[in-house]
Amino acid sequence: MRPNKIKQMWREKKTATMGWLSVGHSFTAEVMARQGGFDSLCVDLQHGTSEWNNVLSMLQAISQTDVTPFVRVNWNNPNDIMRALDLGAYGIIVPLINNAKEAAAAVAACRFPPVGFRSNGPIRAAQYGGADYVANANDEIVVMAMIETKEGLANLDAICATPGLDAVYIGPADLSFALGMPPRGDNPDPLHMATCDKILAAAHKAGIKCVMHCASGAFAGGALKRGFDMVMVTSDVSCMIAGVKKEMAELKAKSA
Repeated sequence: MRPNKIKQMWREKKTATMGWLSVGHSFTAEVMARQGGFDSLCVDLQHGTSEWNNVLSMLQAISQTDVTPFVRVNWNNPNDIMRALDLGAYGIIVPLINNAKEAAAAVAACRFPPVGFRSNGPIRAAQYGGADYVANANDEIVVMAMIETKEGLANLDAICATPGLDAVYIGPADLSFALGMPPRGDNPDPLHMATCDKILAAAHKAGIKCVMHCASGAFAGGALKRGFDMVMVTSDVSCMIAGVKKEMAELKAKSA
């Protein structure tokens, strides 16, 4: 089976990067994958513009490169998790995990029996991953549980101890809600920062990885220095907005 680059990097004690795909189009996915620097890209089905009819072509576009394809499903729904995996996702991010039971259900949906209850039918995944996909997928697929709610924080240690869970993923905006703050990315508030560090410590104590969703390279760099194992650096939409603002500012400066 094609090795999972992210798992390889983690085994070698390396940190990894991720980019975010909010635009539901294969060309956008391809452009992001070909810029270099991203170890993985995530198709966002929770808050992005992608629909299921976009996912296959986006994963195919990513797969032209050595970037590892992830999908964030919109809910802890085993049908959606299995479908994303069958289309070739090598990692699944599950939002709004509140307790160990929910985390265990997410893991089980990502694993073939006897470990889990994933149904056999990797229609494209076997083409991407290889003929021995089914025999090895349980060891290669990454599953992450998002910690972003009050209940999730209350059950943090139990979630991190879930057998088979590879990592917890911090959603900073919803975590801000959970802490009584307005939602924002790259939240510098001391309580928010301390809570993220608490999640990081709980994950490492349980022997799993911790991933930080960032909105800028600068904040992501700081997260790596704080010990996070993977950072989501930026999104397609953020890059588009930043690029337009930069060019328009230069136009105004040069034409003044």
